[in-house]
Amino acid sequence: MEEFHKIRRLPPYVFEQVNRLKATARAGGADIIDLGMGNPDLPTPKAIVDKLVEVVQDPRTHRYSTSRGIPGLRRAQAKYYERRFGVKLNPDTQVVATMGSKEGFANMAQAITAPGDVVLCPNPTYPIHMFGFIMSGGVVRSIDVTPDEGFFRALDRAVRHSIPKPLALILNYPSNPTAMVATFDFYKEVVAFARKHDIIILSDLAYSEIYFDDTPPPSVLEVPGAIDVCVEFTSMSKTFSMPGWRMGFAVGNERLISALTRVKSYLDYGAFTPIQVAATAALNGDGSEIDEVREVYKKRRDVMVEAFGKAGWDIPPPPATMFAWCPIPEAFREMGSLEFSKLLVEKADVAVAPGVGFGEHGDNHVRIALVENEHRIRQAARNIKRFLSSATGSDDDNVVQFNARR
Repeated sequence: MEEFHKIRRLPPYVFEQVNRLKATARAGGADIIDLGMGNPDLPTPKAIVDKLVEVVQDPRTHRYSTSRGIPGLRRAQAKYYERRFGVKLNPDTQVVATMGSKEGFANMAQAITAPGDVVLCPNPTYPIHMFGFIMSGGVVRSIDVTPDEGFFRALDRAVRHSIPKPLALILNYPSNPTAMVATFDFYKEVVAFARKHDIIILSDLAYSEIYFDDTPPPSVLEVPGAIDVCVEFTSMSKTFSMPGWRMGFAVGNERLISALTRVKSYLDYGAFTPIQVAATAALNGDGSEIDEVREVYKKRRDVMVEAFGKAGWDIPPPPATMFAWCPIPEAFREMGSLEFSKLLVEKADVAVAPGVGFGEHGDNHVRIALVENEHRIRQAARNIKRFLSSATGSDDDNVVQFNARR
């Protein structure tokens, strides 16, 4: 039977191939250390859970909720933006709650995309940035993810050579998967370019609070005039260790927020009200939970960089996010990120995310998620050291076996 049209437009889900190997290995008794999916292992702070438990006792909160988010939640998000970024937002017209940033991106694509619209997207990047628009009938043109002059050269070429003119530009800093961070000056140039060429900016700021340097990552909305062309997406998943709660936000340009709100009103009734109330309490808190989460990831990053380096795999320390973007060791680079990821599961009992899953320009890397404790990270390093020692020795069994499979 022929595939449905939208399904045909989607490539094979490469992460699933690693997941199948991982499941098979575990079924066989292997202790797989899973550094693949960015699924936080830290518990949601007790105060947030307690608020959920308190509110869920009221049967009135069990009814349908509000798709755009309850008023208190939208006000809390607006206050967070003013406190953290100095950006003032109208919670009634410039803030909408989403079921995580992923749902927000996908529904924004549905709201603004006409068939054939061109969207400029970093490559590599988080998959929904690309495929939300592909599923909506858009055409994605890749640009460099590095926030430097090459980025602006790619923007200029895209505007001169894309027909029709690009509709939107995706930004994601701190970046998933590369962990790159953008500066305020970079955002100033991007906003000026977008305003000049009438291009929408969609910024994913899901990792705004997971940073390891002294300077917190900025928001593009801090740039004067940015709100004329921009919507920004945030998430409580990593900041407050609430991934399963599915709570995020879109904020910014009133016309774009209105379009997203209208699409959402046809598709959902919003998150469970007790979740929204608990999220409100988290946003209105003193931020101590955020500091603790950030410190945990920083310690894990430092342990991972040191332990993997001693194992023979040098990894650049990420300045932000809960991920490391890791060049494939030279001896294995030709096999590409998917086969290397499979090999790590089979030979080292370690799961990582193949870089090609984030775009073809990521195929020389894998992404490591800091979702295991320091003991398990060191254990992963020991496993990888044994694997690298045997694979790059005189009897290069693993590489030979791979080449034979080819």
